[in-house]
Amino acid sequence: MRRKDRLLTNTEALSILEKGEYGILSTLSSDNQPYGVPLNYCLINECIYVHCAVDGRKINNLSCNPQVSFCVVGKTEVLSDKFAINYESCIAQGLASESNGAEKQLALEGLIHKYSQNFAPEGLKYIEKFIDKTRVFKISIESISGKAKR
Repeated sequence: MRRKDRLLTNTEALSILEKGEYGILSTLSSDNQPYGVPLNYCLINECIYVHCAVDGRKINNLSCNPQVSFCVVGKTEVLSDKFAINYESCIAQGLASESNGAEKQLALEGLIHKYSQNFAPEGLKYIEKFIDKTRVFKISIESISGKAKR
């Protein structure tokens, strides 16, 4: 990183990852075409969990290359009069693998907890109804870096 003064600790980067509303998952296709898609996610035991439909471009890419990058932008503030922006962001790289069984259930409950905490009973029923119509992938973080200008 060129601006070492903006480098965050791993703990700070994980905090941005944990608090983020959405992230961009970047994958490569079998013919090395990049694909970035915004997703909601949750962080459990320093692993990122995402859910998706049972098939599609993202799954095709993960099948041929499980190495991914996941980017989250945290708080931002445009400073118009200074021609600058205060920001915080993190990028995690890792290996994606499909989650099934108890791990899949845990991840889906983690998503309910993060995004719909006040509707947990309804969320559990929703999971039960649609669990066979969704897939869950875990990204085991191999490296993470964070950057901020505050």
